[in-house]
Amino acid sequence: MTIRLLLADDHAMVRKGLQVFLATQPDITLVGEAANGREALELSAALQPDIILMDLNMPVLNGMETTKQLKLTQPDVKVIVLTSFSDQDHVLPAIRAGARGYLLKDIEPEELVNAIRRVYQGQVELHPEAAGQLMNMLATTDSQASLPELTPAGLPDASIKASSSPSESSLLQGLTRREQEVLGLIARGMSNKEIGSTLHITEKTVKTHVSHLLDKLGLVDRTQAALYAVRQGLGE
Repeated sequence: MTIRLLLADDHAMVRKGLQVFLATQPDITLVGEAANGREALELSAALQPDIILMDLNMPVLNGMETTKQLKLTQPDVKVIVLTSFSDQDHVLPAIRAGARGYLLKDIEPEELVNAIRRVYQGQVELHPEAAGQLMNMLATTDSQASLPELTPAGLPDASIKASSSPSESSLLQGLTRREQEVLGLIARGMSNKEIGSTLHITEKTVKTHVSHLLDKLGLVDRTQAALYAVRQGLGE
């Protein structure tokens, strides 16, 4: 498996840094670089990447509009937003535009490549702060009218509901007290490191709890877990 990746960022130093690091990854091939959204569209059509790592603030055509156009013209290309913005005005529009991932530029390099691999495999990747923005929006939504707009980003329809079913509530009872605590902190947008610090346990132990609770709830990733937790009233 080789993941074909296109970089879209108007800062040459950012592109160079990513280029150097990605060159060390045997399963990721950097097929091209774009300095603006228009170039990204043209190169994507010519090079057929699997994933585009997309900055939002670019000249000519910004990352948000570029993502929207890619969704229409090249729906098989998966977009991961890599940006410095974590506010609601950027996170939610990017997800609605079709982004399959939303990451911040302070992400650790190893976490970035793992996120790229997971998105390639069909998962959705959200930075904890971005997930927190999504959770806040869902928690304060009075109806389901606007929620289906999120599904183009790959969030399962079944996971975006305003209320929980009795069967969902019974699944929650199957979690240990510690697993419920971890789930509540995931809903608040905390990373594994932050959860470990809050609960005074190691990050490795947090990862174990996350793995166990995902398995018990029948969920595939942290995003689904956070959505589930919000429906259960956790993380408030």
